[in-house]
Amino acid sequence: MINDLLTSGLVLTGREWFLLIIGMVVYAVLFVVTVQNSRRKVLALQERLEKIRTMQQRQEAQSQQNIRRNEAKIHELEGLLRKLGDENSLLRLELEEKKATLSYNNKVARLENEKRRQAETVIFSSEVYHRLQDCLNSGRSLSHQEWADLTEVVNSIYTGFTEQLYSLYRMTEQEYHVSLLIKVRVQPKDIALLTAHSKESVASTRSRLYSKVFGRKGSSKDWDDFVLSL
Repeated sequence: MINDLLTSGLVLTGREWFLLIIGMVVYAVLFVVTVQNSRRKVLALQERLEKIRTMQQRQEAQSQQNIRRNEAKIHELEGLLRKLGDENSLLRLELEEKKATLSYNNKVARLENEKRRQAETVIFSSEVYHRLQDCLNSGRSLSHQEWADLTEVVNSIYTGFTEQLYSLYRMTEQEYHVSLLIKVRVQPKDIALLTAHSKESVASTRSRLYSKVFGRKGSSKDWDDFVLSL
C-alpha cells in the first residue's frame, strides 16, 4: 500500500502519514482480535460437543441395547471360565473381573432406567405440577417461587439437570424456563402461556438453543429431544 503511494508520486504530509500508520495499526489489531475471537468460539464449541458426547455416552450405557450387549459378553465370559476350569488362575481372575464389571454396569443401568421410568409419575403427582396445571387452567404464568419449586423437583429426579444445561451454554432465564418445561413434557402452546411469551417466540427459542449449543442449525424438536435425553 505504501509502495503504491510512493510510486504514484503522491506526497503525504506528516499528519497523513500519522493517520495512515494509525489506520494500519488499528486494522492489524482488529485482525488479531477477530482471529482470537474465532479461535475462542471454535474451542468453546469443541468443549460443548465433548460434554454432549459424554452425556450421550452415559445415556448409551443405560440403554436396553447396551444392557443386552453386556449380557451377551457376560454369557461369553461364563463359557470361557467353564472351559478354563482351574487352569491359568491369572487369566481366570481377569475374566472374573471383566464379568463382575459388566454385571455391575448393568445393575446400575437398570436402576437408573427404573428411576427414569418412575420419574414422570413422581413429577406428575407432585404439588408443583398440580400448581402448574392450575396456572394453565387459569391462564397465568408461573411465579418466581413456582419456577424455583419446579427446578428443585426436576433436579431431585434428574440429577444435575440444571447444571448440565448451564455447562453447555449460559442461557437466559427464559431459555432455561422453556427447557425446564420441555423436561416435564409440557406442550409448546402451554409453554408459551406459562412463560408469558408467544408460541412463535417459544419455537424460536428452542431452535436457537440447539444452534447455539451444537453449532449447527436444528429444529425445535431437535432441542426437545436433546433436553429429554438428559
